Amino acid sequence: MTPSSSTTVLAYIPSPPQGVWYLGDFPLRAYALCIIVGIVVAVWWGNRRWVARGGGEGEVLDVAIWAVPFGLVGGRLYHLATDWRTYFGDGPKTPIDALKIWDGGLGIWGAVLLGAVGAWIGTRRAGISLPAFGDAIGPPILLAQAIGRLGNYFNQELYGAHTSLPWGLEIYERVDANGNVGPGLIDGRSTGTVVDVVQPTFLYELLWNVLVVVVLVVLDRRFRIGHGRLFAGYVAGYCLGRFVIELLREDTATHVFGIRINVFTAAIVFLCAVAYIVFAPKGRETPDEVYRAGAHPRAGDVSSDDETAHHTPEADDAAEPGTEDKAAGPDAGEPDTGGPESAEPDTSDAGTSDTDTDTSEADTTTSETDASRSDTADPETTEGDADTTARPAR
Repeated sequence: MTPSSSTTVLAYIPSPPQGVWYLGDFPLRAYALCIIVGIVVAVWWGNRRWVARGGGEGEVLDVAIWAVPFGLVGGRLYHLATDWRTYFGDGPKTPIDALKIWDGGLGIWGAVLLGAVGAWIGTRRAGISLPAFGDAIGPPILLAQAIGRLGNYFNQELYGAHTSLPWGLEIYERVDANGNVGPGLIDGRSTGTVVDVVQPTFLYELLWNVLVVVVLVVLDRRFRIGHGRLFAGYVAGYCLGRFVIELLREDTATHVFGIRINVFTAAIVFLCAVAYIVFAPKGRETPDEVYRAGAHPRAGDVSSDDETAHHTPEADDAAEPGTEDKAAGPDAGEPDTGGPESAEPDTSDAGTSDTDTDTSEADTTTSETDASRSDTADPETTEGDADTTARPAR
């Protein structure tokens, strides 16, 4: 259907003449390129956000190695489950086409669900808190989805009903190498014939996603949202827009009670996300809390309760200033029976000669106890005072 000749149109949005280019026999598909660019942007920006929250450099990529493949598989499975007739029924495609992910067809709901499973595996292996990680990567994921929607533009898919709006999208007839003709031929080239002018619902979703990303970033900076609530905000924001946009689409889809199945999915997931936001802990994790208990990668961040069992000579140097400048005393070779903090006093630093250890030990203990009270004595401690004078490394 073409717009009436009596209708004054300032400009319609033209569809791309093709969505696939060839380097010899190798196809470069716009849809796949958009997905790849989105993933790269999400990993790069997600890494910056994760480091700013106290995470380690490169850990987002480590988790993405698990999350991305799981997400792609989940997205494809959801698409096949909700549009199975296209591949296994009376639709235009065959069962083998179900494996051709590059032709389009990824359900975001399945991608997020199974991608979260992959992220759980990756974060667990790295000792990372999954809610904290989700808050860092949520806005970048939504931006990646916006970039991916450009692939639908090149494929001439996911559009709405006929429209006379100035920003209507022109859908062209395409012809492929085998002479097949139709607007849905992903491998075809445009003939220049306009088949219809439709609502560009892919563009609506792209713009909505970008808007939600901006809102999430602003809210996160102002209110310091954490504990998975920002990720839930991403899910809720996306579902709200998708619910409305789904009602405008007229492409093939599975219907339940006469309503597109994705409308139900968007509503249910939205309610779940809102419930999480309401009941999850408020505030944001500290840099130490973005890792699971006992899994912090920085050595030295240990509790004072475990100090005597886990601290190192380097921690002793940091906790006891000045000891690195002291020379080894005559008793340095004797075995240490009181732990790292209970070395025998170094009497050579006081400028005295070696004396009988048994007779001087009590005097040394008394003098060091008095010195510790005045905060002016030698920082080394006796065996009996080790637990009370130790300070954790910072």
